[in-house]
Amino acid sequence: MGGPSVEAIVSGRCLVVRVSGEMDYVTEPVFRPQFKELLSRDERFIVLDLSGVSFCDSAGLNVLIGAWRQADAGGVVLVLACVPEALRPILRMTGVDQLLRVYDTVTDAEAVFGA
Repeated sequence: MGGPSVEAIVSGRCLVVRVSGEMDYVTEPVFRPQFKELLSRDERFIVLDLSGVSFCDSAGLNVLIGAWRQADAGGVVLVLACVPEALRPILRMTGVDQLLRVYDTVTDAEAVFGA
C-alpha cells in the first residue's frame, strides 16, 4: 500500500474524501493539515471514505476527532463511511462512533444529505 493520501471529489451536495494509508503517529502530520484545508472549503456535508485506511492508532483517532471538532464548530456535518472491519471495534470502544456517524457505504451517507 502507498503512503498516506487524501482525495476529495464533489458528489451531489457532499464532498467525498477518500482517505488511504495508515492513520498513525507517523502520518498524523500529513493528515491533520489536509483535513484542516478540506474543512476550510465551503462544503456543508463531508463524507470521509475510510475504505483505504489500512491501520489506525490513537493518533489517527485524534485526527478524526480534531476534524469532527473543526467541522462541528464551522457548521459542517462530517460523517464516516466504509470503515474497515478492523477499525469498527476501536471506534466503538473509544466512543468515536458516538461523535461521528458511521455509514456502511458512501452512497448511504450521501442519501442522508439528499445527494
